[in-house]
Amino acid sequence: MKKILLPFVAMVMAFGLFSCNKAMDSLPAEYINVNPKILETHGGKVAASITGTFPEKFFVKKAILSVTPVLKYEGGEARGETVSYQGEKVKDQNFKVVSYKEGGQFTQNISFDYVPEMRNSQLVLEFVVKTKKKEMELPDVKIADGVIATPTLVKAVAIKPAFGQDKFIRVIQETQEADLMFLIQQANIRSSEISKDEVKAVKDAIASTKEDESRAINSLAVSAYASPDGPESLNANLAEKREKAAVDFFKKQFGKKEAQPSVNSKFTAEDWDGFRALVMNSDIQDKEMILRVLSMYQDPLEREKEIKNMSAAYKALADEILPQLRCSKLQVVVDVIGRSDEEILDLLKNDASKLSVEETIYAGAIAKDDDTKVKAYEAAMKNYPEDWRGYNNAGAMKFMAGDVKGAQELFNQAFVKQANPETNFNLGLVELANGNDATAEEYFGRAAGVGDKLNEAMAVLYVKQGKYKDAAGIIGNVKSNNAGIVYIMNGDLNTAQSTLTAIENPDAMTHYILAIVGARANDKDLLIANLKKAVEMDKDLAKFALTDLEFYSYLADADFLAIAK
Repeated sequence: MKKILLPFVAMVMAFGLFSCNKAMDSLPAEYINVNPKILETHGGKVAASITGTFPEKFFVKKAILSVTPVLKYEGGEARGETVSYQGEKVKDQNFKVVSYKEGGQFTQNISFDYVPEMRNSQLVLEFVVKTKKKEMELPDVKIADGVIATPTLVKAVAIKPAFGQDKFIRVIQETQEADLMFLIQQANIRSSEISKDEVKAVKDAIASTKEDESRAINSLAVSAYASPDGPESLNANLAEKREKAAVDFFKKQFGKKEAQPSVNSKFTAEDWDGFRALVMNSDIQDKEMILRVLSMYQDPLEREKEIKNMSAAYKALADEILPQLRCSKLQVVVDVIGRSDEEILDLLKNDASKLSVEETIYAGAIAKDDDTKVKAYEAAMKNYPEDWRGYNNAGAMKFMAGDVKGAQELFNQAFVKQANPETNFNLGLVELANGNDATAEEYFGRAAGVGDKLNEAMAVLYVKQGKYKDAAGIIGNVKSNNAGIVYIMNGDLNTAQSTLTAIENPDAMTHYILAIVGARANDKDLLIANLKKAVEMDKDLAKFALTDLEFYSYLADADFLAIAK
């Protein structure tokens, strides 16, 4: 803004009331500067520095001049500190003395708490001239317009709250295992083995896949073994036969008309690894000596020979260890298939009580419309009242709908159920939206793990505090309106523009902020194109733009006015 000319004829005339000095008939044309020239808000404050000059032979020697900065706006005003100056012949006062002959300088600083009405305001100086006998108020002098309030465009309500995630798994695997034990040098499956509970469980698992469409065989596996005693060729042949016997057992569980599933099978001729493990977990005599033999000799024949030389130990091995290695291990893995998305959403609509808690929370996540999401989270609260996620997620839906108070009530209930990062974060958003920045920061400190939204929330907090560099340092790769404001306030207009244009679903405010980028970059095309889109999406932004001093240089521009008016 150009330096303000001083229309102080009235003030000069006032001084004339107190002095016969005819030199006061005129004043210098320029004498007051304000920095910044257009007032701005930072960290919730409107601050500026006012400097001026009292010209030579201006200040009446017996007068006192009191100067008060006042920021006036519709419905109110903010008054700064009154500073008084005195002429050279004023007695019994302690104000700054201004020489009549030489004049002098004056400086005053202002700092007001910002309120939104200040966007459309004027900074004026009020003057009062006094002598011992008389006092006169002079006309106010406007010295600046205000206030650019772009930092206040960051919004906590624009940040997506944190949702409690479901643990729904559509396919759960169940595994049943059993050992078919064989007699020494035999490979036939005995009826006593078939009747064991663990083998029956394997058979039942297979049978269940025929009776229940939600269950399907994932895999069948056989691992067959022979104990490491006797010739290796004999053991290999024996282990292979035990493998075949186990595979045949699996195939018998399916009818001739049924598709025969494949069986993953293998055999191990001499199970030295199993032997070692059994010995280590036993308390047989000469245990340590047997283990040393296994480490000293790699050749199977040498191992067997040395172990058999320990007659007492070998007898214990033959009775307790080796029989456990003559086996075929069976494994069946069954997929338990959960409800489809369509089935879950249908139950949510018709009988949500039949859904598990994980299915209910999952239903909210996959729902296409907000009403269905809300219904899912309300069902979670009703049917699973001890689970914090229903309350938290229902609160998140209210927060996104603009019901901050209602959201806070639900977040508090979720927090009582279980303290968790998501609800801490959401309560921080509520406090940030309500202007309780210190409390918000405390909640955010307990919200680690909620992702980039925490970075965005902290960046908004820093912008509100006027810490723009800190905000830019934490915002990361967030693409949002708030991130655009962060970069604007750091003077990085290129990054601000690229960030805003990368937003997947831009809204009216996205385009409005891009218009601000255009104004600051002196890019009229960018300004006009985006302001037009913003007003098309939200007509109220036309009036808002007309009082936004970001567009001060365009207030007389025909293209701008065609949109803003």
